[in-house]
Amino acid sequence: MFTEIKPGHADALRKDLAAMADAADDERVHAAVRQIGTLHDARHVIFDNDTRFMFASVFDGSWDAYIDDFAKTVVGERFDRVFSHSVGFPGVKDPGVKDWFVAHQAPAGVFVSAYPDLTVQQIYKDHRVEEAFEEVLDTAEFRAALENPANADLVNTTAFQKLLEEASA
Repeated sequence: MFTEIKPGHADALRKDLAAMADAADDERVHAAVRQIGTLHDARHVIFDNDTRFMFASVFDGSWDAYIDDFAKTVVGERFDRVFSHSVGFPGVKDPGVKDWFVAHQAPAGVFVSAYPDLTVQQIYKDHRVEEAFEEVLDTAEFRAALENPANADLVNTTAFQKLLEEASA
């Protein structure tokens, strides 16, 4: 989405964005983003000689749910702070905020994703499974199971060999 920055507000917006970036390690923000579980990424850009602002976000689900979910968390406060520098922003809790956001949206001409079929929840799960599997791989018990002749049929399957190959990549 693209907005017009209020005259004289570019430096304040830049300061708020810097504060937001500095607070990226804020556990409350991470907790909110994890709890909501739909945000892939978000970008903020000031351009056109400090007169315009771009917010671009990739998320799972509908725009309505995205705004509703974030408005209920500490992230909603950040939306309010950042967009308060945009002309006409009514506030994230205002009943007309979704209409305001929609009025400032522009569709992407092209969108490319390295993982188009994965949701944030699937990515979280994949990460948890990978961590657990890596932990198993590092155990003496796992090495012993690989060497046990009783497990040879499983260990020699194409699927198991592929799993070991991927784990070592």
